[in-house]
Amino acid sequence: MNRAQYIDFGLKEYREAWQEQERYHNELVEAKKNKTETVHKLIFNEHPHVFTLGKSGQQNNLLINDEFLKKINASYYQSNRGGDITYHGPGQIVGYPIFDLEILKLGVKEYIHMLETAIVRTLAGYNIAASPLEGATGVWLDINTPNARKICAIGVRVSKAITMHGFALNVNTDLKYFSYINPCGFIDKGVTSMEKELGVKPEFEEVKQKLKNHLIDLFKLNLI
Repeated sequence: MNRAQYIDFGLKEYREAWQEQERYHNELVEAKKNKTETVHKLIFNEHPHVFTLGKSGQQNNLLINDEFLKKINASYYQSNRGGDITYHGPGQIVGYPIFDLEILKLGVKEYIHMLETAIVRTLAGYNIAASPLEGATGVWLDINTPNARKICAIGVRVSKAITMHGFALNVNTDLKYFSYINPCGFIDKGVTSMEKELGVKPEFEEVKQKLKNHLIDLFKLNLI
């Protein structure tokens, strides 16, 4: 089993959470360099309203100006993760695994697939049929139909074989904020949430626990 620590930040401002990720990432790099025992980190949190742009993203996929950002009480950051633009906010489970892929014996594509699998299994527990979409990261509903819609975004960064950033699962998310961007750069696909699909608000902490358990199982983590 792989030793890991689970950390729940609760509601944390994006920049603060990013700084914490960087600190944990550097700790794992030092552990590897000094050949001391690796302790992976599995971080969950929510963010106040924020739009983030990945390093390969296009800024024009943010459809509003600074003045409107203030009006809707949102912030904006250019991130060093992969992917294009996305939204984070209350009612969304944002996961930041800080994992050493060499220890886990995983390639980047396999790692992302395992994240997607954990999300798919979590949603299946609520009778929501979801799957990855070829040519796009994340987890989707009704793929290969005109009604294809994303329920979970994924954007990661891997440096020295150690991961940062991760996924954002829409649980009880206010979806109107996605109308202010071209989510992940797409202009022809929608966005959804568990609440929208179910017609009721799922219990947020319950979803979080189920997702955490699937990640622990898939990555064979031993929490300390």
